Amino acid sequence: MIVLDASVLIAHFQATDPHHARAAQLLAKYQHHEFITSTVTLAEFLVGPTRTGQTETARRALETLDIRAHGLDAEASWRLAELRAQTGLKLPDCCVVYTAERQPDSLIASFDARLITQSRRLQIPTAD
Repeated sequence: MIVLDASVLIAHFQATDPHHARAAQLLAKYQHHEFITSTVTLAEFLVGPTRTGQTETARRALETLDIRAHGLDAEASWRLAELRAQTGLKLPDCCVVYTAERQPDSLIASFDARLITQSRRLQIPTAD
């Protein structure tokens, strides 16, 4: 299972993004894996398409990749607070880590160097 960060989603859907080609390669490399993202990450990604009136295009593209959204349960706030305090990551990035922690044998896919570094420090493998 591949836990997608907003940086990968944004890069994939914006052809002008500097990481666009890397995102396409990463998604192709792991195409036979299940893709998952936190609902917070999904909302973070959807801000751009919402601003530009492209929500339906984004919805269809997400459906094509078969990305499953992982919601936050009532206990999430405690672990998210711990992650924020321990890592210094922003809360949306903590949601990526939290999602990966809840999925056995998952990899985090991100272009955010801080998120990658902290994920590895927490012994969560990352997708290259």
